[in-house]
Amino acid sequence: MINKDQVLDAQSKWAEGVVKIGLLKDNRQECESFANDFLDERYAFELGLLLFKPTKCEEEQFRTTKSQALSYFIAGQDRDCHEDKGFALEPWSNIRFENLSFILEEDRAIAMGNYFFTNLKGDEVKVEYTFGYKLIDGSLKIDLHHSSLPFKTSSS
Repeated sequence: MINKDQVLDAQSKWAEGVVKIGLLKDNRQECESFANDFLDERYAFELGLLLFKPTKCEEEQFRTTKSQALSYFIAGQDRDCHEDKGFALEPWSNIRFENLSFILEEDRAIAMGNYFFTNLKGDEVKVEYTFGYKLIDGSLKIDLHHSSLPFKTSSS
């Protein structure tokens, strides 16, 4: 049975990885290498279909492949999705999860809540998330990632 501490550990490793991608942005080769490894370690692409809805996407809202996810995280000239700017290249100084709750099962877990991204100026961005995790060879890997900015009513 997956437990809460395993999910918290997976979230911590995900946050640390995204922050590190941003720290490497000035060395493109090292950044690409780390981002590729990060996606292999944190996401379950080896299972086939992966469901990924990045926060800042309008034209290509949903991503199902590693190359599309890589495009979102680090963009680049050979990016798969034209609109991508390299979300993880902000860079972020910190990412913290504020979990609403978890669904924990034998080899699957789902976590939902808010996560907060702090940029180098100290500004914090609140994002809503749902992550689905699959237990693969003793590690939790993401097979469902949905992020969105909180809904705001129009002022008119």
